[in-house]
Amino acid sequence: MPPSEAPRRERDLRLDVFRGLALVMIFINHTPGTVFEMFTTRNFGFSDAAEGFVLMSGIAAGLAYGKFFETPARWWTGVARIWRRVWTLYQVHIVTTVIALGLTAATAYFGGEFVAMTKNAIRFQWQMPLQFLIGIPLLTHQIGYANILPLYSVLLFVSPLTLFCGLRWPKLTLLGAVALWVAAAVIYFNMPNFPMRGGWFFNPFSWNLMFTIGLLTGLAYRRGERFVPVKTWLLALAFAWLAFALACSLFKPVSDAFGHSLYLLGQVMPVHWLLTAFDKTFLGFPRLSHALALAYVLSAFPAIKAACGHRLLAPFALLGRNGLAVFGLGVVLCYGANGIKYVAEPSFALDCLLIGAGIAAMLLLAWSKEAWGRAERREAQT
Repeated sequence: MPPSEAPRRERDLRLDVFRGLALVMIFINHTPGTVFEMFTTRNFGFSDAAEGFVLMSGIAAGLAYGKFFETPARWWTGVARIWRRVWTLYQVHIVTTVIALGLTAATAYFGGEFVAMTKNAIRFQWQMPLQFLIGIPLLTHQIGYANILPLYSVLLFVSPLTLFCGLRWPKLTLLGAVALWVAAAVIYFNMPNFPMRGGWFFNPFSWNLMFTIGLLTGLAYRRGERFVPVKTWLLALAFAWLAFALACSLFKPVSDAFGHSLYLLGQVMPVHWLLTAFDKTFLGFPRLSHALALAYVLSAFPAIKAACGHRLLAPFALLGRNGLAVFGLGVVLCYGANGIKYVAEPSFALDCLLIGAGIAAMLLLAWSKEAWGRAERREAQT
């Protein structure tokens, strides 16, 4: 049976739950200085929630849009739907950026704390205002904590080509993404920045590899297959790498020895820094491999899939189903929370209030969005 004619699959809650968890951890990490920051995944390995977010975005794109590129008759329908989504991403990014700038200005004006105006690349707002106003709508300038959506927009914009190739030549598509990942670091190219020097914090040419792996995974899942089959030896390798990364994170002597070994490897052998550095812009191999190992392990066991259907994890699934709205709100909330932390005395109670209220607001938005959608559907049926 062709994939487009296959019976509709029951929704896999793993994608929703883990995307919801990633969104919560991104919000916590973007509100630095709270006690909860110690419990996010970046403290227990080489990668963080950003890698998971991009990987799952690729999986979701493969699941949602793959059917449109199976036959020529539906290609332009798929392109239209994808680019309409890209336009939505752009709108959300601009709105959240403007609100974040307003909250930063409010922190300075009402709270008398101007340090916020010097952080997260916001200083160009008053140092180079004309260039800043040019860069923001062109996406050549992105303030901190609000730079994942531009990456996602670019990757999704070119995804029709990736989907077309991935359906027909998945291994060659993956090989092309790997080649682009290597070339971006070797030749050292990136999307342009203005008015800042350098390139985007998340280099789309590098992060395209993570997105493409997710997309190919989604396409395979639509066919009832796994893009990377479960193998005992591969599971053992993934567990070993995750355990070693955990040891590096928890024990400084292990971390120091590993870092020195990587340094010596680069000095003694002609090994490119992409394979040894923990660089986030170019998605260094330790980060990439750790994120993929974690995703492989979490996807390999039926018990994890069953656990994601438990009612205790339903709030995370709710957040994951409404990922774009929740992420946009999270950007706004983290700027508001950071502003409060600048002017208030630090305390455990304040940390609990800021993080607890932020997560509650994201849950309320996700619940309201779904309730609104149900009400509109009922009205359309009457």
